[in-house]
Amino acid sequence: MPSTHSSRPRARDRNNVLTRPEFMSLNQPLRGSGSGGDNNGRGGGGSGGSGGATGRRRGQAKAQSSQEEPTGNGSKDRNNKEPDGGGAAGGAKIPEEDCMQLNPSFKGIVLGSLLAIDISLSKRMGVCAYTSSPWGGCRSMVTLLAVTGHGITWIIGTIVCLTRSNTLAGQEVLVNLLLALLLNMLTVAGVQRLIKRKGPYEMTPGFLDYVSMDVYAFPAAHASQAAMVSKFLLSHLVLAVPLRILLYLWALLVGASRVMLGRHHLTDMVCGYALGLFHFSLMESVWLPSSTCQTLISMGTLSWSPLG
Repeated sequence: MPSTHSSRPRARDRNNVLTRPEFMSLNQPLRGSGSGGDNNGRGGGGSGGSGGATGRRRGQAKAQSSQEEPTGNGSKDRNNKEPDGGGAAGGAKIPEEDCMQLNPSFKGIVLGSLLAIDISLSKRMGVCAYTSSPWGGCRSMVTLLAVTGHGITWIIGTIVCLTRSNTLAGQEVLVNLLLALLLNMLTVAGVQRLIKRKGPYEMTPGFLDYVSMDVYAFPAAHASQAAMVSKFLLSHLVLAVPLRILLYLWALLVGASRVMLGRHHLTDMVCGYALGLFHFSLMESVWLPSSTCQTLISMGTLSWSPLG
C-alpha cells in the first residue's frame, strides 16, 4: 500500500510538468500523422502551404519541360536534315573547290608546291622589273635584248629580206620562216587568251605587245619565237661553230630577259621554248615547196595571175 500512495503523487507531478508552457508542444500530435481532417487543416496553414507552393513549382517545371521537348526534337530533326541539303543557310552544300582545298590529294599538294616554288623563284629573278630593282640600271639593255626576240620584229625583218632576195632558194626559206612566225604568234596569243595567267609583277603591256596580242604571261611569246627562229636558222643556214653557239645563247638570253623584266615566270619561259620547238617541227613537216612560195609571193605583191 505505501508504494501505491507514493506512485500517485509522482504521476500527478509528471502531468503537471507536461502542462507547463515550455512543454506544451510535446502534447501536440506530430505533423504529417494523425487524422485526415486535422492534417488537412494544418496543411493549408503551415507546412502544407509551403508544400503546395513546391508542388505548384514542380508542376510548372514539368509543363515547361513537356513544352520544350517538341522544340528540342524539332531542332534535332533540323540538324539531321541540314547536311542533306535542307534549310536556307545551314543546309547549303560545300562547293567542290572548297572540298578539294579541305581534302587535297597528293597530286594537288605536289602541283601547289611546284607552283609556289615557281612564283618565288620568278620574283627573285625579276631584278630588272622596276628602275628601283637591284639591277634597275640595266633595265634598258635587258629591254633591248627582249625586243630582238619579239615576233613583230622578226616578221618585219623577214618581209624586208624577202623583198630584197633574188634567189628562189632564199625566197623559199624566207616564206616558210614568215609562215612559221605568223603561226607561232597566233598560237601563243590563243593559248594566252585561254589561260590568262598574269606575270609575277603587275606590268602594263607595251605597244608591240598589244600589236602581237602578247598581253598575258603563259606561254612566253619571246621565248617561243627565239627557240623557233634559232632552230630554223641552224637547220637551213650554214653557220660557223661560234655563230651557232651565239645563236643558242641569244635564244636563252631572250627568254631569261623576260623573266628578269618581271613579265613571265620560269614555267612560262620553259613552255615557250617547248612551243617554239613544236612549231619548228610542224613547219618542217608541212614545208612549202618553191613553186608554192612563188605563188604566195605573187599574190602578196598583187602580180599573181590565175591563168599565168
